[in-house]
Amino acid sequence: MTDLELLTHASAARTLAYAPYSGYSVGAALLCTNGEVYTGCNIENASYTPTVCAERTAVFKAVSQGNQCFTAIAIVGGPAGTPDGYAPPCGVCRQVLNEFCDPSLRVILIDKGEPRATTLGQLLPEGFGPRSLKGD
Repeated sequence: MTDLELLTHASAARTLAYAPYSGYSVGAALLCTNGEVYTGCNIENASYTPTVCAERTAVFKAVSQGNQCFTAIAIVGGPAGTPDGYAPPCGVCRQVLNEFCDPSLRVILIDKGEPRATTLGQLLPEGFGPRSLKGD
């Protein structure tokens, strides 16, 4: 699957976001090694703490369906309307991705139609995860 195809899935997921408080809608599309794609959107809550990000929604959907091996995630986000600016994952989402993914996981972002790819390792250098506990 191409980066643009994965971004298209993320953009479609963004339309389902529930963001009445921040007005910042995010969609994510997570590509599994078996080719399956799991999407997620951010879902806000009036008490804020129970709010969940799009990236975690996608990861939790995939894991709950038995998929734990991922190669890429595309993220599209921004205020209502056309996204303006890259929407990299927050620290909590980076940590959740680090639980299941190698630092080489591709993270694909887009701004004004211009995609940019980075890696989880670049976004979370020296991240603590399962490899840390195993001494890898």
